[in-house]
Amino acid sequence: MNRGIISLLIIFSSGALYALTPNQWQFHQAIEVPAPGLVQVNLSAETINIARPDLSDLRIVDADEKEVPFLIDQPMPRAESTVRPKDFHAEIVSAGTRLLITTGTDLIIAGIGLETPAGASFIKSVRVEGSSDQKNWRTLTSGDPVFSMGNGAAKLRVQFPEGKWQFLRVVVDDGRMPPVPWTGARLIIAGSPAPTEPVSVTIKSRDENPGMTRLGLDLGAANLRIASIQIGTSEPVFTRAVTAAAPELSEEKLHEQTLSNEVLYRVDLNGKIEARLDIPIEKQVSGRDLVLSIDNGDSPPLLISEVRAERRMTRLLFFARAAGSYSLLSGNSQCDPPHYDLSQLGDQLRRALAAEGHVSPPVLNPGYDTAANLPQGFATGAKVDIAPWKFRKPVQIAKAGAQQLELDPDVLARAMPDLRDLRVVSENVQLPYLIERTSIDRTVNLTAASANDRERPTISRWQLKLPQAAIPITRITCASDSRLFERIFRVWEELTDERGNKYPAELAQATWRRVPNQPARQLAASFERPPRSDTILIETDNGDNSPIELHEFRGYYPATRVIFALNRLQPIALYYGNDEAAAPRYDAKLIAAQLLRSERTAVALGPQETLKSERVTETLSGSARYIFWGALGIVVAALLLLISRLLPKV
Repeated sequence: MNRGIISLLIIFSSGALYALTPNQWQFHQAIEVPAPGLVQVNLSAETINIARPDLSDLRIVDADEKEVPFLIDQPMPRAESTVRPKDFHAEIVSAGTRLLITTGTDLIIAGIGLETPAGASFIKSVRVEGSSDQKNWRTLTSGDPVFSMGNGAAKLRVQFPEGKWQFLRVVVDDGRMPPVPWTGARLIIAGSPAPTEPVSVTIKSRDENPGMTRLGLDLGAANLRIASIQIGTSEPVFTRAVTAAAPELSEEKLHEQTLSNEVLYRVDLNGKIEARLDIPIEKQVSGRDLVLSIDNGDSPPLLISEVRAERRMTRLLFFARAAGSYSLLSGNSQCDPPHYDLSQLGDQLRRALAAEGHVSPPVLNPGYDTAANLPQGFATGAKVDIAPWKFRKPVQIAKAGAQQLELDPDVLARAMPDLRDLRVVSENVQLPYLIERTSIDRTVNLTAASANDRERPTISRWQLKLPQAAIPITRITCASDSRLFERIFRVWEELTDERGNKYPAELAQATWRRVPNQPARQLAASFERPPRSDTILIETDNGDNSPIELHEFRGYYPATRVIFALNRLQPIALYYGNDEAAAPRYDAKLIAAQLLRSERTAVALGPQETLKSERVTETLSGSARYIFWGALGIVVAALLLLISRLLPKV
C-alpha cells in the first residue's frame, strides 16, 4: 500500500467526527458495508430524483449518527475533438472519387468528417484505408454510407477502429450517382468512454403536426445525466432530423430548451444495412420530461415503437471504519453544502480498489422535521379578490399532486396575450403556477367561403371564419387540387379604428408554387402576429391564369400549459379576463424545482362561466361607440331642458 493510500486511510479514519441531526433530512437509505475499508455506492435514479440537482444535500452517517466524509465520483467520457489534416487531395478515378489525406499528427484517430458544398444531395458508400508509408494500405472500414439530403439531413462522418495513421485514403463509390465535390476533411481524435446504465423511458404522448412528430417522454426521475437517447423503429429505410429538448425555466416560464440535434437513419447500400438510431445528449436534465421532435418533411410519420436512454453513473466513495450499516440521507433544501478536504485525493480514490456497498431504496424518515426543511405550504399562495375577473372555468381534478392543465381556445382568446391575468384559485386563495410554452401545435378548423370581388375579376379571395375572435393562431395551412401554379398570397384581417373606420391589417405573405410530378403537400403561411378578429381573408392575383382552387383550411396555435400542485383534493377554478391584472409574482425557481421532478397528472377544464358582463364601452367599438355617446348626450340635454321647465320661476 503506497503512502498516498495510507494518508487517505488516516484522513478517512478521522473524518467521522461531525454529529448530525438526521431528522432534518426527509429520506433515509441503508448502506450495508461488508468489511472495513474503501467503499463505493452507486446512486440510483430514485435517489438522484429526491436529492438536490448538485447532490449537495447528501450525507452519510455511521451507526453513532456521526457524519462520514465522502467523495462524489461522476465519470464522464473525454469528448472527441477534430483537427485539420496536413494535406488533402481529391481526384476522380474509375467509378469513384479518391481522397488522399496526410494526417500530420501522432494522435489516435477514430474517424474522419468529410466536407462538401452546401446544397448537394446524394447518398454514397465509402471505403477508408490507412497507411504509415503510402505503400502498404490496410482497410479500416468498407461500405459505410455518407449522404446529404435536401431536407437538411446529412451524415458525413465515417468511424473506424482507433489507431495512429500517417496517411488515410478514402474511396467514394460514384457508380450509382455522379461525383460530388469534396472540399476538405477533419480528423476525429478519439475520446475515452465512461460507464452508463439504462434508464426506463415511457412514451407518454405523441402529437402529429404537418411534417413533424413530437414525442413526450418520461424519464422516471429528475436531474439525471443523460448520455444518449435511442429510438426503436421497424422502418426499413429512412432519414430524419431529430431534436431532443427539455423544459427549462426561463423568464419565469417553462420553455423547451434544445439539448441535441442529430440525423437518424437506416439506409441500404448494396445490400448492407447501415443505421444510426441514437442521439447523444451528455447533459443533466433538470426535470423528468424530455421531448423528441422528428422532422418528417414530406414523408409519412416515422413509426417508433420504443425509446431507450442511457445515463451516466454517479458514485459515492467513503472509508468505512467498521463493517455494518451506514445511512445515506437526502432531501434537505436548507442545509449548506458539505466541505470535505478530499479534493487533493480524488484521483487516488477513483483509482483505488473499493468494495461495493449495497444501498436500499429510499424511504421517508419517520422522525423528519418539516419545520427544518422546505415549507410544505409552497403549493398555496396569497388570497385573491376575484371580483374584477370576467370568466372562469372549473378544473377537473382527479388526485392530489402535480397537475398539468392545457389552456383551450376559450381561455387563450379571452385572457391577456401575455397571460398575466391567469389565476388558479381555490376557496379565494390563489395557487402558484408555472406557464409552460410547448412545441405542440393544436388545430383549429376554419370555415371557408368564397369572397371574390366582381370588380376585381383576376383576384381569388377566401373568407375564413374562426370559432371566436382573438384565438392566437400562428399559421394556417390549406390544400390545392391545382397541379401547376405559382402565386403570391396575401393573408389579412379587417379591423376597425377608434373612429369606426375599417382598415386592412396584414397577417402574412407567402409564395406558393407547385409543378407537375411534385408530391402533393399542404400550403402553409406563418403569421407575423395572431389575429384579433374572428375573420381571416386570403387572396391572390391569378393574372391571366385560371383561378386557383384552395380547400381544407386549418389554423394552428401553440399548446400552452399551466403547471401547479395540490396537497389535497379541493375545488379548483381557472380565472381569466381581467385586463387590469398585473402578472403574479411567485417563487418560480422553488416551484420549478418541485414540479419538474414530479409526475404530472393531465387535467381538463369544464364549461366557461361568465362572472362579470363587459362594460358597455368595451362591447361597443368604432362608429357604434360614437352613436352611443351621441344618443346619451341628447338624452342628458333633454332631461336638463325638462328639469329647467319644471323649476318654479323666480
